[in-house]
Amino acid sequence: MDGMLSQDEINALLSGIDTPAGAEEQQPAVPEVDESLLTSVERDAVGEIANISMGSSATTLYSLVNRKVNITTPEVSLAKWEDVVGNYERPCVFIQIKYTAGLDGSNLMVLKEHDVKVITDLMMGGDGSNTEGKLGELHLSAISEAMNQMMGAAATSMSTMLGRMIDISPPEARLVDLDEFKQGGEIASFLNGTFVKIAFRMQIDDLVDSSIVQLYTIEFAKGLYDTFIAMQSPDSAPASAPAPEPAPHTPPAAEMPAGQQGMMQAGGMAVDSQMSMQTGAPMMNNGMQMGMPMMNNGMQMGMPMMNGGMPMSPQMMPMQNMNIQPAQFQSFSSNSAPMPGDENIGLIRDVPLEVTVELGRTKKSIAEILDFAPGTIIELDKIAGEPIDVLVNGKFVARGEVVVIEESFGIRVTEIVK
Repeated sequence: MDGMLSQDEINALLSGIDTPAGAEEQQPAVPEVDESLLTSVERDAVGEIANISMGSSATTLYSLVNRKVNITTPEVSLAKWEDVVGNYERPCVFIQIKYTAGLDGSNLMVLKEHDVKVITDLMMGGDGSNTEGKLGELHLSAISEAMNQMMGAAATSMSTMLGRMIDISPPEARLVDLDEFKQGGEIASFLNGTFVKIAFRMQIDDLVDSSIVQLYTIEFAKGLYDTFIAMQSPDSAPASAPAPEPAPHTPPAAEMPAGQQGMMQAGGMAVDSQMSMQTGAPMMNNGMQMGMPMMNNGMQMGMPMMNGGMPMSPQMMPMQNMNIQPAQFQSFSSNSAPMPGDENIGLIRDVPLEVTVELGRTKKSIAEILDFAPGTIIELDKIAGEPIDVLVNGKFVARGEVVVIEESFGIRVTEIVK
């Protein structure tokens, strides 16, 4: 048994292997968050508001990219900057949205770089596969416009929920490498402390299956909750949002022809409620209610009148004099369908692009380049008189011929490359 180790000796050797010093310190520390800063009821209310708002945003994004968009129910939590740095891709796009009316504060939307490239490519009529290369100003301008429309739709939904007009300023997008920011306050001051993180899962057909994150202050979340709860109270709802005037009474739709229903809705009231509805309403000199379309004789336009000047009820109108025609619908042919993305190209028409004219190319060794001097002639791969290439942001789009415009060179486009 010489040279063989006993089991006791093996166990002794194994027990002597220590964990390398400092190994635990290499693990990122999990930040401690005071969960009591936002109650579960407040989180549920904020999540409900975010869910309805992002539902409207998903509908808007669908109209921009012409693809099926699904944004799932959000998860609301409290977080610190270390959570964002440790759980999100690098680089990513931060989009700041500031509220200008109805709410006091701002929030940040965080999107992955790949998702931004897919969305902007779809907006410009692509198929979402053009995701190579760096994220440039064109992408940032396009995603800012997309977020402007998406968050504008969300603000409209919030206005309905909270009973007040809510508006935003144009969003500002920036590409952020999280490794370069040790403190979130360099991006937004509230990221230095504890803030609210709302995570959504976003799916765009089979092109994107990712997450987007919304960040804002705890004070902003509590303000949303207070306003939302106030709207649920019958006593406080009229104070926060003036209730619209009650709609005038109209007979049931089943009791009147369709043409007269529209007439009664336009006229705004039936015979038996005509006098009572006008009581206390602002009046014009002729005694009729303001805001109603009037003819020179003070009668309501489109409403048949009795001898006493009162509008006739639908039951009293002569049926034989009604002009009923079948509804006319526009025919939809395959030739009239717009090209995908054509309706959205106007969103990015003002984005500046770099146009380059390329006379030709060639390859030289380092030794040949080192021999360059004034007077050196470099032969290119283009033949004299051959059309030259036109590039937009480095992409070959057209060919043309050189012209002289006064004292400057120009190019006359002769062919568009598709």
